[in-house]
Amino acid sequence: MTTRPFHPVPRSLVKSLAALSVALLVAACGGPPAPSGAEPAGEPVRATRAVAERITVDSLIELDGRVEADRTATVAARVLATLSAIHVNAGDTVRRGQLLLEIDPDTAESQVAQARGALAQATAGLTLAESNHRRYQALAGRDAASELEVDMARTRHEQALGAVEQAEGALSAARAIAGDTRVVAPFDGYVVRRMVEVGDLAAPGRPLLMLESKSSRRLVVNVPEGSARGLAVGTTVRIAVDSRPDLGEMEGVVVEMTPGADPMSLSFEVRVELPVDGLPTGAAGRAWLPVGQRTAVVVPAAAVLRQGGLELVVIEDDEGLAASRVVRAGESRADGTIEILSGLKGGETVLTGLAAVPAAGRRVEEAGS
Repeated sequence: MTTRPFHPVPRSLVKSLAALSVALLVAACGGPPAPSGAEPAGEPVRATRAVAERITVDSLIELDGRVEADRTATVAARVLATLSAIHVNAGDTVRRGQLLLEIDPDTAESQVAQARGALAQATAGLTLAESNHRRYQALAGRDAASELEVDMARTRHEQALGAVEQAEGALSAARAIAGDTRVVAPFDGYVVRRMVEVGDLAAPGRPLLMLESKSSRRLVVNVPEGSARGLAVGTTVRIAVDSRPDLGEMEGVVVEMTPGADPMSLSFEVRVELPVDGLPTGAAGRAWLPVGQRTAVVVPAAAVLRQGGLELVVIEDDEGLAASRVVRAGESRADGTIEILSGLKGGETVLTGLAAVPAAGRRVEEAGS
């Protein structure tokens, strides 16, 4: 076996091989890393700058309510008789003075006849009392009647006068009731409910039909006692009707408010006039009432981008580079801004006019510059 002599590798060759290995590794990874403080790679972000502002806004509470008509009526009769005809059904539109139903007039006409007869009897009694009074006055002038007899004749005459007035009033009432055998609508509206049929007995105070007006509507809400401070008739509040999202948020005016709180619910019943007519009664609605003030952060609505199920705002940091922030946005405002509930403190420079969230660290330039 032949043994070859060992020759050590020169140190310069080792260094050359090490440098070659690093170069090959760097080439495989795409080039050397950017040194700290180098210009960000990629095209700059062109956008419009705005500032996240801190403002003072009203603190609101949301209350559920229901839509009601401004006028409702329960139609009843004043005569005890049988219903002979009904001319409307639930859901029908009626006009003021329109005939709704008819009651058998025989009973009312008999009451008129009785009242007329009672008036005739009272009139006859008055005629006799007047004659006797004049007779006793004449006898007293000839000292043929005592003062007591004259006083008694005068009293009977006055009683007869009262009986006639009472009989006349009864006749007028009977005639008025007889006129109620034809029941008419008290105002323009809808028939909400019909509670009787032909042949039913109508009695004084018994509900026959329920009507509601067809025009104005109100939203009725129960306001907690602690939130009713400062709320009064004439206050403007924000409202919405759930079944009509096309109407959006509206402004209504408080037109009625109970003077005291309900002892069971400890709340005030408040009625808010709706600015639109014809809404279905019973529909659900909401009202937002101011209960104080708070500080809010707002940005232009265009600054909020939605990507991957997240709400994001792109800001410009102190070095002029773009960075994204995850935020929670609130409601849009009438001035084109949107409230940011979390993610911003206020004072940050936000970017608008972006179609998508850019890569972090890219240089920001003003659009149009």
